Amino acid sequence: MNHFGKSHDVESSSWMVLSSAGTTSLSKSQAHSWALVLDSRSIPCCIEPDGAGWQLLVPEPQLESARRELQLFEDANRNWPPALPAARQLTNNTLSTVSVLLLLATFYNLTLVGISLPGHGIPDLYELGTAHAASIRDGQWWRCVTALTLHAGPLHLLGNLAIGGTFIILLCRELGSGLAWGLLLASGSFGNLLNAWVQSPDHRSVGASTAVFGAVGILAAISMVRYHHHLRRRWFIPIAAGLALLAILGTEGENTDLGAHLFGFCFGLFFGTAAESMIGKYGRPGGVMNFLLAVLSAGVIVAAWWWAIEGI
Repeated sequence: MNHFGKSHDVESSSWMVLSSAGTTSLSKSQAHSWALVLDSRSIPCCIEPDGAGWQLLVPEPQLESARRELQLFEDANRNWPPALPAARQLTNNTLSTVSVLLLLATFYNLTLVGISLPGHGIPDLYELGTAHAASIRDGQWWRCVTALTLHAGPLHLLGNLAIGGTFIILLCRELGSGLAWGLLLASGSFGNLLNAWVQSPDHRSVGASTAVFGAVGILAAISMVRYHHHLRRRWFIPIAAGLALLAILGTEGENTDLGAHLFGFCFGLFFGTAAESMIGKYGRPGGVMNFLLAVLSAGVIVAAWWWAIEGI
């Protein structure tokens, strides 16, 4: 952008008008931005209306300094903020995600009718898998995982499937099934682990809602990281939206465990930030990697239940 001076005869001939692109008329926002730049460099200036626009005046001795400072400012801020990142193509995996959610409902029904296991009779899966704080502190880590697959009743289950399923489907389409389920499992498990250490030793909790709020945290982190150039001072908005959902959905109800929900959300923010940062550098995992991550996630759940049952 070229700047040049023009004599100003309204107040004093010693003041010169700066221009933009060959015209002395500036927009209000540009005039104020330029004035702030000059003020930061201790160059006196003033803004005056100029018909439908505005004009910026500086003393004639400071004209060249003002031009130089504004040129540096324009060069440093050219093409800022960056263009919005290209919209990410969503993965078509809704059917597989719904299938996993239905599998969770099926497992709940199996806990009601009982499953006869060779050498173990019919174990009480609810007792074996609940996130019992004292047991987790004693080293029974698998309860942090198994508790995510249990529910206190049909309404508890339906609530997680209806509300949580929406967030989980969005997350799986955004990241791919394997990565999404891996992050959900990590957020829910670590949320249960930390909750066990802050609650009383006799505290017990079950339900996938810890992982559901992990999904809310992951989605908030994705938005925060992906659009950080455009959030500016509003970077906290995705987190605030997630906390609002936590307050609305995660603090009321007979089977509500606020601590588990809060910690699931916080770990979701952590893992979501890390994952989105890696995706920004290396891209989203391909089909093979997503498959391996899905197998690993399923393997962790199976291993957790194996440890729970073998500990009888």
